[in-house]
Amino acid sequence: MKPASILSAPCWRRSLGLAVFLVTGGMLSASPARADLRLCNMTSSRVGIALGYRDADGWVTEGWWNLTARGCETLLKGQLAGRFYYVYAVDYDRGGEWSGRSFMCTREREFTIRGTEDCLARGFDRSGFFEVDTGEQKSWTIQLTETNRPGGQ
Repeated sequence: MKPASILSAPCWRRSLGLAVFLVTGGMLSASPARADLRLCNMTSSRVGIALGYRDADGWVTEGWWNLTARGCETLLKGQLAGRFYYVYAVDYDRGGEWSGRSFMCTREREFTIRGTEDCLARGFDRSGFFEVDTGEQKSWTIQLTETNRPGGQ
């Protein structure tokens, strides 16, 4: 599920021209829908995923899930308890990231971090997560995709 660490290279901090598609749970396959939060990597690269969400005790971030190219992973099992989830992802093979403006704590190796305040002072990295609004659905799938790049790159 989670690796011991992510690759750390300066190039992965570059912003990618990547799109994120959000899909409700039952639309991806004909099999019975399960109540989970899933993420599918629809790119040709390996990616690392960090997840932020609010539980009964407050904010928590977790990582890293390694997804192979065209692979999917269940990040949270069971019915979703909240409406909003936050994702930060890095492209291991080509560099770049999927990020946003909701800042939460991460670190380079496997982690579960309580709270989003004072990341740097607590010895963590501060990363920008993008928001996923599930519309209070009980199951949700997020798809990371590549956009068409000029010049066929």
